[in-house]
Amino acid sequence: NLRRDIAGYNAMAALTDEEKEEEAEESGWKLVHADVFRPPQNWPMAYCIMVGSGAQIGVCGFVTILLAAVGFLSPARRGSLMTSVLVFYMLCGCLAGYVSSRLYKSFRGRQWQLCTLFTATGFPGLCFFTFIFFNTILAFFRSTASVPFLDLVIVAAMWCCVSIPLVFLGAYFGYKKEAIAFPTVTSTIARAIPEQTTFMKPITGICLAGMVPFAAAYVELFFIMTSLWMDQFYYVFWFTLGVYVILLITVAEVTVLLCYYQLCAENHRWWWFTFLASGSIAGYTFVYSAFWFKSLEASRMLITYLLYFGYMFLISSALFLVTGSMGALVSLWFVRKIFSTIKVD
Repeated sequence: NLRRDIAGYNAMAALTDEEKEEEAEESGWKLVHADVFRPPQNWPMAYCIMVGSGAQIGVCGFVTILLAAVGFLSPARRGSLMTSVLVFYMLCGCLAGYVSSRLYKSFRGRQWQLCTLFTATGFPGLCFFTFIFFNTILAFFRSTASVPFLDLVIVAAMWCCVSIPLVFLGAYFGYKKEAIAFPTVTSTIARAIPEQTTFMKPITGICLAGMVPFAAAYVELFFIMTSLWMDQFYYVFWFTLGVYVILLITVAEVTVLLCYYQLCAENHRWWWFTFLASGSIAGYTFVYSAFWFKSLEASRMLITYLLYFGYMFLISSALFLVTGSMGALVSLWFVRKIFSTIKVD
């Protein structure tokens, strides 16, 4: 269908004005060529921050799982996996700053310092202060699971002295490069979006988009939850790596398909739609964790619920950023690709 659309649009561009009048009125995704690359109407800076943070977490997760699969990291060595995650996450800060700055520059943003600062402190700050809150409660109950104060200071120093400077370094190189070139010119006045049917409304696509990726990773998620919360060692990292790659590929394909349908419906507001649609698998994951909690047979103390659902919220948030950034970046490539193949007056 896409190839047929491109051929038809290019054939229409080759006609004379009289022949164009005789042709049927154009419809489809070409009509939004003057609006498709318009920056997000709402919170463009937040969009850049979340895409950059998701790229950082995604690459960190891939490298960690890959090294664990080839044998460099082993769960049997206590703390080695978590230490490696922290180190790789900090080193990938350059990527977060680079991606967020490139997008923000293409949106013609002015407050690049603020965008970079939020990229460096947004998600890491949420995780750090949530961990401090839970650790304080555990220390109050004199639990052996609480982390010593010195370790918290070391993690905070690594965050402030290594991670944040690397994010600013990546942002520096991102802003030094030319802005992302778009194949069409954006008009001054935004095009009105036609009334959508129930199944074509963005909220419907966002809610349903996460079902297919979640089904692809459901079995692996069960084993990960068992290993994480039932204190069991997990060694099948090659299988985890395969599922991780399949998950990202599935997210990309589903998001591109939904983005194409939205453009065909003349809805040019695809930036946030693709991010939220691809990230909706996080909602299914959190709901699944709520049902899985019954099989844990944990104590009914309030701290148990706080720890479980608090950490699952952080895990789901990280998954939301990873899959959301994957869908958003692939959709950006797809939209640039299809609009660069047609002739626009």
